[in-house]
Amino acid sequence: MTPGLLSGNRITLLQNGVEFFPELEASIEAAQHEIHLETYIFANDVTGRTIAAALSRAALRGVIVRLVLDGFGSKALPSQLLNEMRRDGVEILIFRPEPGILHLRRNRLRRLHRKLCMIDARYAFVGGINIIDDMDMPGQIPPRYDYAVRVEGPVLAQIAPVMRRLWKLVKWTQGRRAHRLHSVAVHSTPAGEQQAALLIRDNLRHRRDIEEAYLDAINAARSEIIIANAYFLPGIRFRRALIEAAGRGVRVSLLLQGRVEYRLLHYASRALYGQFMAAGITICEYHKSFLHAKVAVIDQRWATVGSSNIDPFSLLLAREANIVLEDHAFAGQLHASLQAAIDTGSQCLVHDHWLHRPWYKRSLGWLAYGTVRFMMGMLGYGKLN
Repeated sequence: MTPGLLSGNRITLLQNGVEFFPELEASIEAAQHEIHLETYIFANDVTGRTIAAALSRAALRGVIVRLVLDGFGSKALPSQLLNEMRRDGVEILIFRPEPGILHLRRNRLRRLHRKLCMIDARYAFVGGINIIDDMDMPGQIPPRYDYAVRVEGPVLAQIAPVMRRLWKLVKWTQGRRAHRLHSVAVHSTPAGEQQAALLIRDNLRHRRDIEEAYLDAINAARSEIIIANAYFLPGIRFRRALIEAAGRGVRVSLLLQGRVEYRLLHYASRALYGQFMAAGITICEYHKSFLHAKVAVIDQRWATVGSSNIDPFSLLLAREANIVLEDHAFAGQLHASLQAAIDTGSQCLVHDHWLHRPWYKRSLGWLAYGTVRFMMGMLGYGKLN
């Protein structure tokens, strides 16, 4: 069992922006006391401006609105939009402001990658969806394929202190006095029947919580593992756990990015395909649109939805947040959604064909993988384990 699981929650699965953004906007419009929002990307597009306007309206009617943006992911957000929100009363902090391309710092890759929103401490959103129009994809078929969840119940008592703590930390690191937050009491009474926990990754007490939860669930798997992950470059322990699961008869399926977005990670991930397929693991590449999901279902009982990729940047560097559930109904719903994506939007690879790719394609993968390992070593993070 995943540590920290709390009973009595209601977790609602939201697929893609078409389900997520209307829920988020309506929740912001209904807020009465307090809104906390953290995101990696806050884009200056239709979706971004819609959410910004909703936050401003909330602040103007007296709601405390706190917004934390990552300094790299949201660096393109124009100062005009930020100033308009601030003028209306939205409090905005930038997590690790980008210093400029010529300023090389070892901690530059320590980003705020999690996507969290809490409304009146009564419900929250957790997932992988940035504040960006996932229907605006020039040259590609929309939408981005991604998930989030709406959370009600006792697990809010785990989410609220995490978000409030980051707000005070960022304020303190930027030389501003971190006053005691005026915050409403967390509404953590039972709202459903699901067991759930919030898992985070940070650089202090929770460095490997998300990875360890995955490993525990994989090692306990008895029938099936499905992992959908946009950027998949697992370390030795993770690879070994998947291969051992397949060896004891567990059906292991990986739904991975088929379209090239970040070339280095894309080709580095492909260097590991042969090892997985040789162990009997099915690999399907999603081509219908861009895959941005970071979810998994194991034995149609254990499930996770969040922001954490299975790569060294998420597992070793970034601040991430995932919801983990042990609930047959939720896991079954997510499983059906993933199976539909595999059946209708992906191409599953054939091991024999993969082995007989041209030598230069095989070399490109291992060159990319070696480059990522070298980069992590240069940054002082050692082996990808």
